[in-house]
Amino acid sequence: MKAKWIGSVLIGMLALGMVQPAAAEETKTIEDEIIYDVLVDRYFNKSIQNDYDVNAQDPADFSGGDFAGVVDQVLYVKEMGFTVLSIGPVFSSATYDGQQVLDYNKFERHFGTKEEFKTLLEEVHDQDIKVMVDVPTQNLSKDHTWAVENPEWFEENEDGTLALDTANSDVQEALIETFSKFVQEYEVDGLKLQNADQLDAGFIKDFSEAIKEIRNIYLINDVEMEPVEGLDAVVLPGAEEALRNSYKQFDQGSSDVPAVMEESAGHLIRVDSLLGSRFTADIVAERGFPPTRWRLMATQLLTMPGIPIVQYGTETAMNGEALPESHQILNMAVDEELIDHITNLTTLRNSSAALRTGDTEVLHEEDGWLVYKRFNDEESWIVAINNTSSTQSVTLPADIIGSDKELQGLFESDRVRQEANGEYRISLERELAETYHVTDETGFNKAYIAALAVLYIVFMIFLWVVWRKGKQRKADEAAKNKE
Repeated sequence: MKAKWIGSVLIGMLALGMVQPAAAEETKTIEDEIIYDVLVDRYFNKSIQNDYDVNAQDPADFSGGDFAGVVDQVLYVKEMGFTVLSIGPVFSSATYDGQQVLDYNKFERHFGTKEEFKTLLEEVHDQDIKVMVDVPTQNLSKDHTWAVENPEWFEENEDGTLALDTANSDVQEALIETFSKFVQEYEVDGLKLQNADQLDAGFIKDFSEAIKEIRNIYLINDVEMEPVEGLDAVVLPGAEEALRNSYKQFDQGSSDVPAVMEESAGHLIRVDSLLGSRFTADIVAERGFPPTRWRLMATQLLTMPGIPIVQYGTETAMNGEALPESHQILNMAVDEELIDHITNLTTLRNSSAALRTGDTEVLHEEDGWLVYKRFNDEESWIVAINNTSSTQSVTLPADIIGSDKELQGLFESDRVRQEANGEYRISLERELAETYHVTDETGFNKAYIAALAVLYIVFMIFLWVVWRKGKQRKADEAAKNKE
């Protein structure tokens, strides 16, 4: 654990020394964000005052998570480097996931009060994290307050829930009025329209215009669909399946990944969703090792073009083939190796405009051995992912990298220099990924030397503390022997 902690510190210092500052807040767009998707009920239970008939043993019941719990553990999200916290639906609901809404004008009592929600917004904003809330319209409770007075607004789903007819002008007016008031009263930074592929396109456009007149917040969706006017970004169709198939086990091939990267800029990209199975379930079905599989997948997700959405529990390799099994209570007391890896990747992405919005060039793809370049006018990165069962190598020409450059690896401590023939040779052992920063070749890397100096000092302090404790222990034992 000490070695992993020291490694993370070293990567952080190297990143600070090599990359350009992140985009200024006033120029930030959704393409600069990394979204962490949670369900309030499954995040953290802080307040017992709102634990009305909760049953944490029943995966289909409320388990006690609340707004106060989000506030209590917001640093968990901050430290992992996420910039947007999407907390799901927050309105009065018949179900723990908030989808079967009873009343848009009330907060779910298991989650907390309006005052507690405002506190959540303030505390999360204090950490420079944006807050996004889901808007369900297609799986509402049959007891929704609007259903009694306006039954003609709804259509019944096969499971007995109700779907609002968003082509109905009265429904459009009611939704726009309700959420305009919500955005005016609560300083949310985004709304996620659930099941947007089932909504009237004209409604989405009008809803977006009305909301953005109040405040220019993000509007996104939660299902794969083609772009529609009014949404800032949509989930890229086919990306989740392609990525999962490529990384669920080694030697799966990666031929579909370049096509995904070609289309992913400006789109929401994910490998899990809160709508179904977890990627870990695919890994287990293939008898793979989840931490290794997730390390490679996280490297892919957080270095490719697009807006990454990471589901809660990804950092713990949460399992589950279907709801509600895939909506487990988040366990924060786990081995932090995967958490550290995700944190290192988000640190790089947040610090590098090239990794967020730069150009992409696939340099090599063959049977799971994938190498690509992310770059802009200021900086370049080479990402190498070896998802095979053997060591792989690739030679890159100078016209790709430049002359008199070196590739500084940030995770496996690899450094690649230009060879006598002018080329650069990258080699990676099986099931490893590396992110290389392209820099001018120098005899000494000042940031690297400084990091090593700090590392040496920390190590010497550690040895001194161990020596002092050992000396004290011997003195205590000698005193006991005299007695």
